[in-house]
Amino acid sequence: MISTLFATSCSPKKEVAYFQNAKNFETIVDTDTFEPKIKIDDNLSISVSTFDMEASKPFNLFREAGSAGQIINYLVDVNGNIEFPVLGKIKVLGLTVSEVRDLIQQKLEEGYLKDPVVIVRILNFRVSVLGEVRNPGTFSITGERITLLQALATAGDLTIKGRRDNVLVVRDFKGTKTYTRVDLTNKELFNSPVYFLTQNDIIYVEPNHSASSGYFVDARLGTILSISSFLLGIVVLVTR
Repeated sequence: MISTLFATSCSPKKEVAYFQNAKNFETIVDTDTFEPKIKIDDNLSISVSTFDMEASKPFNLFREAGSAGQIINYLVDVNGNIEFPVLGKIKVLGLTVSEVRDLIQQKLEEGYLKDPVVIVRILNFRVSVLGEVRNPGTFSITGERITLLQALATAGDLTIKGRRDNVLVVRDFKGTKTYTRVDLTNKELFNSPVYFLTQNDIIYVEPNHSASSGYFVDARLGTILSISSFLLGIVVLVTR
């Protein structure tokens, strides 16, 4: 407890404050149009509808017979394809949700349906936050865009022991993992390629120097108390 308070009180502002180089009234124009790209093992919800509901039925697979059943989702296989009813195999790996929608819509318009409406969603959009945050875990995202800051906020923000200048984001795409470190104390975070997260990204917050020091203080204190208790026990036995 003492070591924790000591570590907390000794953490300088430069270790815990975010965006330290942001100036008053400074503005940044947000021109980002980020969309996550489809990955292997993604689970996609795809529905097709038209004014003629009977015509669109063959393009929607249901878990139970009839229009009241649950629509079956599409798993992206190891080659980046999905098997779509009537249209067959469609390559979706590396495409955005809107690109998949436009691709399917174009194929349908080429000889199957008139003015089809295609809705595509990624169902397995999750991110994991580990390390020095208040509530580490894996979180399901309801939308299709989440920033690094929003993910950290979902995990309860960093603890006082979390290192803010070296947060690690692990990303997997096409079987290759990338490791990117970002500095939360610098406004350049907003320009980072991992500011917007993708499905199954992992965020790791490592402990700062104060946390490491506190650990060693606790370890030494525990050792000293153990030795003291042992010696005290010997003294009591000898003096009896």
